[in-house]
Formats: sequence, structure tokens, C-alpha cells
Amino acid sequence: MSTTSSSGSNDGDSGASFGGLRLEFLSSSETLHIEVEREVREDPANEHAESLWPRRGGYEWMAEGVRSCSSKYRWSRLFRSWMNSIYLFERGADPSMVAIERVSAVEAVCHGRKGLEGDFFYMYACMFTKLHVRLPLDDFTMGVLRLLNVAPTQLHPNSWGSLQAFRLICKALYLTPTPESFLYFYVTRPRDPLSWVSLVGRSKISLLDGFTQSFKRFKDGFFRVRVLPAGRRVYYDDEGRPRFPFYWTSAPARRDALAKEALDADSRRVVEVLEMLPVRVPGKWVVCCYLTDNPGRDLCGMLIYCCWFCVGLI
Repeated sequence: MSTTSSSGSNDGDSGASFGGLRLEFLSSSETLHIEVEREVREDPANEHAESLWPRRGGYEWMAEGVRSCSSKYRWSRLFRSWMNSIYLFERGADPSMVAIERVSAVEAVCHGRKGLEGDFFYMYACMFTKLHVRLPLDDFTMGVLRLLNVAPTQLHPNSWGSLQAFRLICKALYLTPTPESFLYFYVTRPRDPLSWVSLVGRSKISLLDGFTQSFKRFKDGFFRVRVLPAGRRVYYDDEGRPRFPFYWTSAPARRDALAKEALDADSRRVVEVLEMLPVRVPGKWVVCCYLTDNPGRDLCGMLIYCCWFCVGLI
């Protein structure tokens, strides 16, 4: 605790306190005396000590920018502050299915579970603050990750924006999204050395315009989502296997253009309906509809606007 004050004579008795600020009201011939008390908060010593731990090896197959970036949520005080300011769970969801945890100073987002207890996966804060992802992940989202063979943070946030926009469009049109119908509109080209995987829209049948919002500082905003016993029924299949890769994989799927005839009946129906919409709907506009009181209604209004724009009525 530190105290600073301005010097001056002080013979008065009246004054007022506002938190750590003390004001004393004196006569006109005297100097105003102000005392400010500031509480100095220090991070726990064990969190500072973590920075001295040796970094894990064995991830040379990852791009340098992936394996060298640590998270700002290694500080528990900062992590708790962020946790108290954002929605993480779907309305009515059981929060006891997972535990939200800070990471250590030497963890990288591409690390596996070596040296840590229990199964978990990493998530980026921007997925919740900018893209309105909520826990638990639904079957559609887990299916996309499984087909791409990527962990949640291995898929670039821009591509998460496209995924979230697709979910909302299907919901507004009373369609059941399938992973195959979503990926029909995209191809992937994993890099070497491995980095974040991005979805590339097919030029002639692109449903959504690229989600161009820049996530310049997403890389240092990851944290752990640990699966608790109550969440196993959601995140594991009947044979006890994770329903999507929890950790970064060394072989993300390369997706080439897929013929519509190769889709199953349900996925083909979704694609045929969506192909009647205007092409290159702004993905950012769609995701913004998550912020409204009635996302489905407002999205339909935005799609009508896009249709009018395409035929020259606007």
C-alpha cells in the first residue's frame, strides 16, 4: 500500500472520503490537502516462477509463430477479470461439464497434454468475444473439426467466423447444418511447417464473403477448457473417444472441391437451398446478427437486402 499527498498546512476538521481518495475542505487561506491511497496488486509468486520453467521440445514441425507464443492468460488476476466479463456458455447449458483454466507461462497453443492431468482443449478468447462461440460445442461444430482433423485453436479465427455465420443462416432458414454441407463451399490448403488452417471459399459457389475482420492479437489469448466427468457424454463418443481432436494434429485434412453428387441426401438438400441465396453474403454482417434480440429475423432482413442489392433495386 502506498500513499501520496500534497504538502500544506492543515488545521481544518471537515473532509470527505471516496474510496481511497481523501479530500479535506479547509478555509480559503489554507492549502487543499489530498491523500490518495493506491493498492498495489502483485501477481502470485508461483505464477512469476513459471516463466523460469524449461519450454517443451518436440514441436519443431510447427511454425515458429505458433510454438513460441505464450498466453496473456497465464496471470490468474487478468484471467478472472476476463472471465467475469464474457458469456462462455449457451443459455441453459450445464457449466459443470468443463472447467475453464488459465495456462502456464511456458504453454503454447499447439502443446498436447504431456505433463498435465486430464483431457482438455485450448480455445481463443476472441472466439467468444468477437464470434459468439458458446460452450458446449454443438454436433455440427465438432463434426467440422473432426472432418478437418484440427483442434479448435488450429482453425483460424477467420474460418471460425465463416462457421458461425453458416450456423446462423441455417438456423434462420430452418435448416439443419451438416459438416459436409458447410465444407462443400470451401477447400483447405494446410501449410508446411504447420500453422493455422484457413478455409478458402470456392470462387464460383462462394456462399459467404471472407470474414475479413483482422484478429491481430488473437494468438496470445488462449486458455484451457478441461473436460470434467459430466461433460464426457458431450465431448466423447460411445466408445470413449474424443469427438474431435483436442490437441493440434500433424496432419490436418486437405479438402479439395467436392461435387454435389458426392454429398448425402441431407447435406445436398441444405446446399441446394443455400445456393438460392445471393453469393458472397458478408460473413461479418451475419455474425453481427448474434448481437440482436432476434438474430433469425434480423438475418432474414439482411439477406433480403443482399438480394435487392444483387438485382439492382438498391
